[in-house]
Amino acid sequence: MSSSLNPGELAAELAKAYASRTIVPSPSARDSNFDMADAYAVEAKLVRMRQAQGRKTTGIKVGYANKAMWRALKMETLAWAHMYDDTVRYSSGGTAFLSIGSMTAPKIEPEIVFKVRQPIPGTDPAAILSGVEWVALGFEIIDCVFPQWQFQPVDFVAAYGLHAALIVGEQRPVTAEAIPALAEQLPKFKLRLSRNNELVEEGSGRNSLRSPALCLGELARVTTLSPGDLVSTGTLTTPTLIAAGENWTAEVEGLDVLNLSLQVMP
Repeated sequence: MSSSLNPGELAAELAKAYASRTIVPSPSARDSNFDMADAYAVEAKLVRMRQAQGRKTTGIKVGYANKAMWRALKMETLAWAHMYDDTVRYSSGGTAFLSIGSMTAPKIEPEIVFKVRQPIPGTDPAAILSGVEWVALGFEIIDCVFPQWQFQPVDFVAAYGLHAALIVGEQRPVTAEAIPALAEQLPKFKLRLSRNNELVEEGSGRNSLRSPALCLGELARVTTLSPGDLVSTGTLTTPTLIAAGENWTAEVEGLDVLNLSLQVMP
């Protein structure tokens, strides 16, 4: 760590900013020496603060799951942050509702979600999937307290990974028999993201580090995953602002998971 910013003080400030919907300067804008080690120190402080409030971590969300971005931003791997038992929700029959009244400027990201069953082995997609209990389509809802959504990867990590909520769709068990086909489908499947039945953007499994399975394997390489952890493997489309009253739908082609719909509430 090389920054003069105090991790505990910064964690407390960012937590307060999210709670009060207050815009604050990003850490990198305050100190150009703020690096990834500093950012993960803040993230660890946030975890301890949330645990002291009675919350539990439920897994990890991924950001910057695109190697082209790594080169541009001088990153060596993806970025990540924890999710919590009060930020993860499950849909019913592929439909979910979410209130955004406590959020500042939320955006939606369709993602593939895995539940870890056992330590993730190797780097081959089929081997990686052998450590997975189930797979589902999800909506990661991100929120930002930095001016005009401007931030660097270190700011992303220090600010909860921008994680506000994860909506998990219906889960498909990952059996030994299903793994070969799933490993083939994950890089190739297509996704259509729509708002109020109008197409917003199309995405693909390749947008998550060439395959969500490979993204999971890379995450397991750089941090510890435990049985039972959820992993949200990075957005498949451009993050898009959402507003109360909108209905968002993700429709998948070429992957055996159920579509997911989210009704955004005030």
